[in-house]
Amino acid sequence: MSWLPSSEPEPGDRKSCDALEMVVVPRMRDVGALAVRRALPYVKRRMVGPFVFLDQMGPAEMTPGTGMDVRPHPHIGLATVTYLFEGAILHRDSKGNVQEILPGAMNLMTAGRGIAHSERSPDLQRREGQRLFGIQSWVALPEKHEETAPSFQHFSAGSLPVIEDGGVRARVIAGHAFGAASPVATFSDWFYADAELAAGASAPLDPDYEERAAYIAEGEVEIAGERFEAPRLLVFKPGERITIKATRGARLMFLGGAPLEGPRHIWWNFVSSRKERIEQAKEDWKNGRFEKVIGETEFIPLPES
Repeated sequence: MSWLPSSEPEPGDRKSCDALEMVVVPRMRDVGALAVRRALPYVKRRMVGPFVFLDQMGPAEMTPGTGMDVRPHPHIGLATVTYLFEGAILHRDSKGNVQEILPGAMNLMTAGRGIAHSERSPDLQRREGQRLFGIQSWVALPEKHEETAPSFQHFSAGSLPVIEDGGVRARVIAGHAFGAASPVATFSDWFYADAELAAGASAPLDPDYEERAAYIAEGEVEIAGERFEAPRLLVFKPGERITIKATRGARLMFLGGAPLEGPRHIWWNFVSSRKERIEQAKEDWKNGRFEKVIGETEFIPLPES
């Protein structure tokens, strides 16, 4: 997924719940044929742990003969996570990885010093149509790993721990949560979990990580007597155990981690602790110095602004 910076005002508000630091209302954006809701980056909150970007894709009904087509584009200094609730996406990258992404799977592409990739609807779904719904996120790399070699990890839904208890079904995508740990290797201390809550069910968010948030993708939840409906990003204060109760069926992404050693600059699809590194990446993409995505002939040109 790629994005462009915007100077539009960004909606958000504070709530009186003592555990909450901020509530972010995502902004709508169009990415080709797909509408997305963007919760991060937010003008008053650029990161949660190492998370610098969070988009909700869909839910979108794609009719037969149509599909998602995000042409090859570059990344540096981050790892991308594509996580689907419904539908399928075909990932291709400049290291030769080709992977169909399916619901519940963890797909972690570490850009490091530079990688290009495309995201398209697979042939079957393009032919027959599909409902596409998921979350695209970026995790900034620590300074000492920003120039690491690019790589791609894929873990099927069945290889990730799932916890079911009292109307809660949670999958631990990265890090540890709900008493379980993901097998995914990461360069910093962060966590990511997908939680489905039946109406009336409650899920804990323990203070294991300094920075934590919950993204409500569907439904409505209650925290300390206050109700919040989808779509919302709830950013919590450090050090408190949170209990989230579903007032009706809900689906949330729990995320966060240890803060990085400093802020990050973001321009288009580039993330770095150094502005000059982003300028170099701009020139590298503009002049064709990134490796090509095998099987692709198109690409997204460098934006003019």
